[in-house]
Amino acid sequence: MKRASYSWLLKWVLAAILIAVGATMYFNDTFVYLTTGIGIVIFSVFRLYPLFKSLNKEILRTLNIVEIVLSVIIGGLMIYVGVVAIQNQNSIGAFWAAFYRFGLAFVFIVRAIVFLYSVVFLEEKTEQIKFWTHLGVFAIGSMLIIFDDFNHEWVAWLLLLISCFGGAYLIYDGTKGYGKYREYSRFIQETKQEKSKDKQIDLPAPEDQDRPYVS
Repeated sequence: MKRASYSWLLKWVLAAILIAVGATMYFNDTFVYLTTGIGIVIFSVFRLYPLFKSLNKEILRTLNIVEIVLSVIIGGLMIYVGVVAIQNQNSIGAFWAAFYRFGLAFVFIVRAIVFLYSVVFLEEKTEQIKFWTHLGVFAIGSMLIIFDDFNHEWVAWLLLLISCFGGAYLIYDGTKGYGKYREYSRFIQETKQEKSKDKQIDLPAPEDQDRPYVS
């Protein structure tokens, strides 16, 4: 039987952390700026090397590098806004509030434009789900510009939903892993019991008590 791993335990711990972080950002939305900035930077930086390996056209590399650099700059400024918000007890001023809104819209729209331009004009192969997803990303970015009432509280709601769904999935996946772990533990226990029975030696029958004792 295949040896079971302890990945289920890690998934449960990550689920607890994810849900706790989502709840923290909902009740204290100051952390939304910081979380959004970190998310943009991570998404941008860790795409760089795989893109260089997979893209075979120089113009595609250039477009993606420009997008990544701009996204990292915006994400870094959002991290700065998050630190300032924490230090000033959620007070960042109208300029940085507008920067957060339009910066997030810029990241969404540019990502969608680069992807769609690569697919339509540069004949980059893709999947249908990615195509429609990026159309949705473009629509969301456009709505952020048009919708004047948008602020970081909307993102706090979104992150709370994502963290709850993500945590629920990790718990579900971890539960399946824990079930396999328990099956493996039972298998080990039964195997040990069988080996223990095989090693048992039949003892000789006791001698007749009436037989005289010889010293």
